[in-house]
Amino acid sequence: MSDFRAVRYRRLALMVVFALAVYVLVRAANTPQGHAPPPAGKTVPVPTPTAGSPSASRSSAPSSYDPADYAPQVRTRAREAGVSARLVMAILYNEAYKPHDPALERAWQKIKPGAAFGIADMHRATFDEVKKGRDFADRDWTELPDDRDLAIEAEAWYLHDLAARLPAQWSAPYTKDELLALGYDAGPGNMLAFARGATPGTDAQAYLDRLHADWAEAGTAVGS
Repeated sequence: MSDFRAVRYRRLALMVVFALAVYVLVRAANTPQGHAPPPAGKTVPVPTPTAGSPSASRSSAPSSYDPADYAPQVRTRAREAGVSARLVMAILYNEAYKPHDPALERAWQKIKPGAAFGIADMHRATFDEVKKGRDFADRDWTELPDDRDLAIEAEAWYLHDLAARLPAQWSAPYTKDELLALGYDAGPGNMLAFARGATPGTDAQAYLDRLHADWAEAGTAVGS
């Protein structure tokens, strides 16, 4: 395993352990006093979601996660937004080192309110801007952890919007997909600066390195 991959997986392990600890603490804090577990051998019925509730209309996302499992959604949403399916998938791979269990994401967000949501790791302000005038305009950022197709849809359209900001030509030795990935990570202003020749900082360069490392796997996943 390369040093880059080893560091990446160590970071993942630490994040998972910390997120689990936060989740346990938040659940404990929110559990009513005197709430005892059911007697041994007894089954507690699960309430049936009422019509129109989020849990009834949106399927809950599984805790295990492999971006390749969402290749059909990636191809569909990328085609709708007119962007590269391989790029959409590569960004999902870039963000896959983070724990994407909905409960863990929400537990972490209680500790860090500015944290991003969903498998595409999108912040609230970005989502609220991207959804304007789109088919998902009535959806809320808080739904992203539970609805992975929505997360992919928002990601694809954000890449579309970033592409619309790029000039027809640029002097920097980056491909369009590389600039869009940098824009996805560092924002449109930085993307344009990189297109003009600015040198990416440590975090932006690390994101680009991960994109390169995941590029072949992303292409295989979407069949390109």
